[in-house]
Amino acid sequence: MAASLLACGIDPERAILFQQSQVSEHAELSWILGCLTSMPRLRHLPQWKMKSKLKNEGSVGLYTYPVLQAADILLYRSTHVPVGEDQVQHLELAQDLARIFNNRYGDLFPEPAALLSSTRKVKSLRDPAAKMSKSDPQTMATISLDDSPDDIALKLRRAVTDFTSEVSFDPEVRPGVSNLVTIHAAAAAISPEEAVSRARGMDTGAYKSLVAEAVVLRLAPIREEIWRLRGDRAHLEAVLARGARRARELAAPVLREVRRRVGFC
Repeated sequence: MAASLLACGIDPERAILFQQSQVSEHAELSWILGCLTSMPRLRHLPQWKMKSKLKNEGSVGLYTYPVLQAADILLYRSTHVPVGEDQVQHLELAQDLARIFNNRYGDLFPEPAALLSSTRKVKSLRDPAAKMSKSDPQTMATISLDDSPDDIALKLRRAVTDFTSEVSFDPEVRPGVSNLVTIHAAAAAISPEEAVSRARGMDTGAYKSLVAEAVVLRLAPIREEIWRLRGDRAHLEAVLARGARRARELAAPVLREVRRRVGFC
């Protein structure tokens, strides 16, 4: 993960990159916020409802994970958070918890706002009704940053579309084809309308090849950098260790203030 983030352009001199598990303040603030959260509030979050159905019986960790996400955000008194569309309701929980804490113990946490990209949600290549996810058990459903050009082409060639050959962008009526347009637009840094324009005269089979070319071109330098960084484990560990020290410097005083206000010290 660290290699992927660095390869995508995260600058560790400007951003603090660290492993959450190395900063214990996250877990402690999560427990405190959990005491301010109701079970019905968590039960209605979409990811819990979806994943608990898939597993028949979800774990406590899965159930309370949105509280940990809220702790991740509030611990650094964040004002804006880049999230995918599927995480907006989790961010709303963080906003609610900021309000609850501030009302009970005095103003401390800003209410964080969402930063959404123009590409709000990329769908699964095998099920365009579901989001693309790295945890999807179907390997053909997801494009990974380090996939080879051949793997990318194969996955897109087998992407679920429909029986209409013309390329158009209508997420409600044609979710599979529209997902390809979304991917093409994101990879080529163009609008969905421009992507459809470039597909004029193509059937969906030919268009899949065009999308694959755009994705391969966009991901090639990232994939090469990921593999280079993975070969320098010492560098990655040093970046994460330095990030953890910087994160603790920010997190520790906030948690001390939280502990003081709730009466732990």
